[in-house]
Amino acid sequence: MAERSYLEAIREALSEEMARDASVCILGEDVALGGPFGVTKGLAETYEEKRVVNTPISEGTVMGVAIGAAVAGFRPVVEIMFIDFITLAMDQLINHAAKLHYMSGGQIQVPLTIRVQCGAVGNWGAHHSQSLEAWFLHVPGLKIVMPSNPADAKGLMKVAIRDNNPVLFIEHRGLYFSRAEVPEGEHVVSIGQASVLKTGDDVTVLALAKMVGPALEAADELSSARVSTEVIDPRSLSPLDVDTIASSVKKTGRLVIVHEAVEQGGVGAEIAAKIQEKCFYYLDSPIVRVAAPFAPVPVSTPLEKRFVPGKEEIVRTVRKVMGR
Repeated sequence: MAERSYLEAIREALSEEMARDASVCILGEDVALGGPFGVTKGLAETYEEKRVVNTPISEGTVMGVAIGAAVAGFRPVVEIMFIDFITLAMDQLINHAAKLHYMSGGQIQVPLTIRVQCGAVGNWGAHHSQSLEAWFLHVPGLKIVMPSNPADAKGLMKVAIRDNNPVLFIEHRGLYFSRAEVPEGEHVVSIGQASVLKTGDDVTVLALAKMVGPALEAADELSSARVSTEVIDPRSLSPLDVDTIASSVKKTGRLVIVHEAVEQGGVGAEIAAKIQEKCFYYLDSPIVRVAAPFAPVPVSTPLEKRFVPGKEEIVRTVRKVMGR
């Protein structure tokens, strides 16, 4: 296996799928130049220019064109840059892409991948730093994935492109330059399959995207206090691998959910509800969430650091759950 950055792994998946299937195309603002972070850099030169299409700065238009292309038989990958800007394409995505298969009685397929990036990192402020995954969890017909490492980013991107349903592919900006080994060639990761990254017996910590790193660091620190922590990365939010999470919680009796999005109305609340339904009689303590405060993302460096949960907060929360 070769080492790749998270960004390079996504690009590699895009390139391999474009080579494998001529119906795969990329649309978005400046994608032929590489996009704002260089994910699609070089693809326009490698493949036909008509397969990597720069679009106007109009997210609703871009989404509408991509949906039409998907219905017509293409497999478009549309880049919306920042998840904050997907608000401008919500009607097309929610009321059309997610519903066309159902409303056509199964006659229409929408093989559409939507790339967005999230995360409070780099002082980009309230309009460019949100984590809005919970909004889309409420929408039937839409799949949602959030890879936390380069290998999963590649494997999930390939599967998302091949899926006949719209898939929201959420990338964390703070992970783009993280590096790890990535399988070359045909590497796929099933949508809806969680990953147990560390096994433990005392408490389960479920962490999303960039929060996986601090969760693993917290688990290492807690081991010195004789707290055995199991760390799970769901990878996919819709569908959610409830069985893997529930199996872990039945073993440990405790669950801490960690995400960067604000706590109120976040994904953690839905996961907590599902797990308590399945594991109520196995729980030794209430399910607890570690998340951002209910506030806009600040620009200031010290405030941004305070806003985003980290290892210390996870350790404190686990100790509280353990009664230590």
